[in-house]
Amino acid sequence: MTTWIHRRPDADVAAEASEARGPLAGITLAVKDNVDVAGLPTTAGCPEFAYTPAEDAAAVAALRSAGAVVLGKTNLDQFATGLVGTRSPYGAVDNALRPGYISGGSSSGSAVAVARGEADIAIGTDTAGSGRVPAALHGIVGIKPTVGVVSTAGVVPACRSYDCVSIFAADLDLAARAMGVMAAGAPGRAWPTDLRLAAPPKPVVAVFSELPGLDPLWRSTFERVTELLRDRGATIVEVDPTPFLAAAKLLYDGALVAERYSAVGAFVDAHPDAVDPTVGSIIRAARDVPAHRLVTDHAELARLREAALTALTGADVLLTPTVPGHPTIAEVAADPIGENSRLGTYTNFCNLFDLCAVAVPAGTAGDAPFGVTVLARAFEDSVALDIAAMITDDPEHPREPNFAWPLAVAAFEELIVFGAHLRGQPLEHQLIALGARWAGPVDTAPHYRLAALDTTPPKPAVTRAPEGESGVTIAAERWLLSPAALGRFLAALPAPMQLGAVELADGTWRTGFSCAGAAAETGKDISEYGGWRAALAAGAVG
Repeated sequence: MTTWIHRRPDADVAAEASEARGPLAGITLAVKDNVDVAGLPTTAGCPEFAYTPAEDAAAVAALRSAGAVVLGKTNLDQFATGLVGTRSPYGAVDNALRPGYISGGSSSGSAVAVARGEADIAIGTDTAGSGRVPAALHGIVGIKPTVGVVSTAGVVPACRSYDCVSIFAADLDLAARAMGVMAAGAPGRAWPTDLRLAAPPKPVVAVFSELPGLDPLWRSTFERVTELLRDRGATIVEVDPTPFLAAAKLLYDGALVAERYSAVGAFVDAHPDAVDPTVGSIIRAARDVPAHRLVTDHAELARLREAALTALTGADVLLTPTVPGHPTIAEVAADPIGENSRLGTYTNFCNLFDLCAVAVPAGTAGDAPFGVTVLARAFEDSVALDIAAMITDDPEHPREPNFAWPLAVAAFEELIVFGAHLRGQPLEHQLIALGARWAGPVDTAPHYRLAALDTTPPKPAVTRAPEGESGVTIAAERWLLSPAALGRFLAALPAPMQLGAVELADGTWRTGFSCAGAAAETGKDISEYGGWRAALAAGAVG
């Protein structure tokens, strides 16, 4: 079996699992072998390159601190150079579901370990799609975060500017939990204070107007996914794929590949017999790239990125097939460069454009697993996750709100609302427009009064009962939004409404709606109903 390069003894794993504590206690973890695990060799798929680190990579350390237990190191395309999973001296990694077909790479062993149920989660890396392609080919989830938000300390570089640490899991919830732990425990690039924390309930989803390389069967499967999103409230719009596909070719066909030579070129030159022939040819070809070509390609990349993001104006995310097909191991052996290039058609541009991505399973195309990827702008990881959940979730059994990722690291404020901003009420759209995330119902401490104001639309006035006077518990809801969004919301708040400290039933204090006392006295007291919805249902408002 070629999934594993190094496997820890079962007794050591069991002993560590018995003592594990934390939110991921007992969760088993496979680690791609270009990511350091203390005491285990890091080979990057090349035995002659191997070294044994004294410390875990930052991402591994974060997961272990949360209770995850490392099983071992997994096989990969050598030096993370490939999307096929066959470029390894430890052997080509067979697909877990379709023997004789590729696993996808470069995070081949990590995806197979999860698909076979040998590991609960697995660390991959993703530069051109290595954390998404093998997910699609195994019917599992792969989360590729915004570039740089998870530290790459302790990761053998492929292209430093674009490398990401990714995560695989069998389902979206576990993948999001693990990614949240990694990002919080191995922080990298700082998050902005102005970002959307959720997708709108009726998102705008962009798709390419043309899908090159997709055969009719795969195309019809992709169209079924877009119809599913329409049925669940999304608006589908078409965009020109030209700038995206042009950038995808720059990653390997242009001067950007010079970063791969910078990472491991000296070793490749010094140990030609130790390097996979295809990997060596790619890395050595970048050795003599002139500086002016690199400058030119960076300028071209900036132009293409601007064109691509302009095309996405008005859309919340971009939805693509993750891969255009599923070649056999023999087909890749016959055309290693061509097949690999085709696999990157819909993945290569992602990191170059500073996008985040969530790859999820979406049924089958004939006998092949079929996956799609939801791509969003930098730091809109929550938006991508929410729309991915629209594809994978059962609408009859909706999930509880998932706050594990990226709220484990992104700055946010809480806002307690009582009336017109409740979910489904007339002013909810103001919070949705700010990218706010609904976080469920809450109750106040039993110290408040509720009145209905004569406004359009009707609004409640919540005031704290004066000292010595009785109050009631008021039903409310909690929303989360970025600090900048809360500032904009407050600036637009009309009198007599205001924001202040509200005491909740658990004794904590949060920012919430209140009302100037004089204005509240003009309203109709509806405290007896204990909340705005109950008062509406009873006909006590309006």
